[in-house]
Parts: sequence; C-alpha cells; structure tokens
Amino acid sequence: MAKKEFPEKAAPKVKDHSESRESGGLFGDFSSKISGISSKIFGVIKFILAVVILPFVYSAVVAFLNEFGLIDKGLQQIFWNGTITFLAIYLFVWEPAQIYNKGHKLLEIMFSPIKPMVNVAPFLLPIYTILFFILYGILSLWIKSNWLIIDTLFLIGFSTILHLTFSAKTIRSKKGDFLKANYIFGFAFIFILNLGLLALGLSFIFKEYSFVNYCNTSFVVARDIFRAVFNQLFVF
Repeated sequence: MAKKEFPEKAAPKVKDHSESRESGGLFGDFSSKISGISSKIFGVIKFILAVVILPFVYSAVVAFLNEFGLIDKGLQQIFWNGTITFLAIYLFVWEPAQIYNKGHKLLEIMFSPIKPMVNVAPFLLPIYTILFFILYGILSLWIKSNWLIIDTLFLIGFSTILHLTFSAKTIRSKKGDFLKANYIFGFAFIFILNLGLLALGLSFIFKEYSFVNYCNTSFVVARDIFRAVFNQLFVF
C-alpha cells in the first residue's frame, strides 16, 4: 500500500514590524539625544549656580570664625578637639557610617508626614548637633557645672563634622553628575545651612556670640566679593 502523504502546513505568517521598529528607533534615539542634551544644559546651569554660591561659603566661614573667636579660647579648643577626634577616627580607625545612617533614618521618620522633606531633610539637617543643643538647653536648667558645656561643645564639634563628611560622601557618590554640579551646589548649600544652624545654637549658649552679627558679616563679605568680581569684569 502506498504511503499517504499529507500536505505540509504553511508556516504562520508573522507581521513584519521592521519598518515600525526602525521608525520607533529613530524617534527613540532622537528623544534620548534631546534628553541627554537637556540634562547637560541643566548641569551647566547648576554648575554656574554652584560657582555663584561659593562666595557665600567663604563669607559664612569668615562670619562664623569672627563670632566664634569671641568665645573663651579654652572652649573654642574643646569644639575643635571634637572635630579633630572625628577626623582621626574616620581616617585611621573606623568610618562611623552606622551612626550617620541612624540619624538619617530618624529624620526620615520625623518628616514622614511631609513627603517632599523625607528625601531632603536627612542631608540638610545635622540631627545629632540639633539634639545636643536641645539636650544642653534642658540640662542647663538644673546642671550648672562646667563639664556640661565642655562635653556639649565636644559633641557638637564631633557631630557637625560627621554630618558634613557623610553628606558630602553620599552626594559625591551619585552617578550622572555632569561637571559635578550637584555635588558642588548641594554640598555648598548644606555647608552654609549647617554653619548657620551652628551659629544660631551657639548664640543661645554664649552671650558673646551674636547670630545677627554673623548674618550681617556673612552678607557684607559676600557682597564685597561680588562687587570686586563685577568691577574686575565690567569696570575699566
């Protein structure tokens, strides 16, 4: 008996999308190029803003040191001892990232009802420094011993540089930072804010430290810098 042969089934036709893919690819490449160019333009703008804000960093430091210099020399040294102690531990012994992260999470919990601040506040606010100022204000109502101000200044110096160090490290590690604009502008803003909060807290502890004078000096120094730059560029 002859073997019965069945006709082969035709392969299912597949709709050719090559044309649409090519079209989509062109539009996709074009949009990605536009996105890349816009991000670089925005990065240049942020870099310019970062350069503009740098004189305020300098003026804030000058104003802080001017007022801080009015405090007792021994107490000034206690504060600097706190900053040096942190740097020595950080550079040669151990990076206390866990301490910073716990403060980071604490601020996230505190600002959880305010959604826009959840991602920003942990970088802006030195939570440990603020808590030490508050704790000193409470304890000073009952404790009049000299050790309280000594320990507080040491911890304030330690916690302030801790916050600045790890905030800078976190911002610097972010990818896609064109011209390092985010890092320069972000850290400059954090530094100015932290120095202002530190000056405000010290004005409550020491009568010699004036927060108003700090603000005035900071403004005058920054204004003089901008005026000098303007005269060099546009006045002949």
